[in-house]
Amino acid sequence: MPGPMPDTPGHLLCFGLGFSARVIAARLRQAGWRVTGTSRDADGCDEGAAKGFAMVPFDGAQASDALVQAVADADHILVSVPPSADGDPVHAVLGQAIAAAPRLGWFGYLSTTGPYGDRQGSWVDEDTPPAPSTDRGRRRLDAETVWLEMCRDKGLPVHIFRLAGIYGPGRNQLLGLAAGRGRRIVKPGQVFSRVHVDDIASVVIASMARPRPGAVYNVCDDEAAPPQDVVAYAAGLLDMEPPAAVAFEDADLSPMARSFYAENKRVRNTLIKTELGVDLAYPTYREGLTALLSTIKRD
Repeated sequence: MPGPMPDTPGHLLCFGLGFSARVIAARLRQAGWRVTGTSRDADGCDEGAAKGFAMVPFDGAQASDALVQAVADADHILVSVPPSADGDPVHAVLGQAIAAAPRLGWFGYLSTTGPYGDRQGSWVDEDTPPAPSTDRGRRRLDAETVWLEMCRDKGLPVHIFRLAGIYGPGRNQLLGLAAGRGRRIVKPGQVFSRVHVDDIASVVIASMARPRPGAVYNVCDDEAAPPQDVVAYAAGLLDMEPPAAVAFEDADLSPMARSFYAENKRVRNTLIKTELGVDLAYPTYREGLTALLSTIKRD
């Protein structure tokens, strides 16, 4: 079982409907929830509306009357937009309105494991002091901090979710291999933690059912693994030979891709199981990729 569900449907306001947030919102809507989403542009609003969500624009700089009203109407708010160099745009524009929202019983922030920084392959859990080693990680920690300060100072019911590397339908190693773009990059000792998007939804929704303001949760599967092992397993599922191994030093990577290899850690997920009662549907990449195999179109 994925985890508990709230007893009665509510109204979720979701800032940003990205890869993870769409799955969370869709699952709640199927359970009878009202879901309002935001998008930066008209195309995004149209796309969300086509999926059955009420949509309001939010460009990160100012809030319309309709968005202010949505904040006041919501009993659950989820922020899934990333911070910029100037900070968290939702906090900057609507932080005070959110803190004063009369019906709000739960607030969630989708972060990353970036605040832990590089741990040279060692384990981290929610009690590990943050030590971000990249600008992205520092921005995430800053965003977490301003929301947690509002929890402490204003009673905002904040819950932080530190997500590992996300995969799922439309975003996985099988797709790259099937399209002939797969790469097997090897950096000795390097591991990454991962999580299937369906398990992210289970964790976030379980938190709504069992709120604990001020909580921080690591959201990942049970096995941090070398990236080349994941590629090789995916190739086996596709009955392909895995791509030739390429040393990290010789790989032609973008600065963004290369920066991910600068952090090496194993993320522990005990708390989402013991406190939230979540039983992961995909405890390792093997179960996740095997389930995704049916979504891959091949010649």
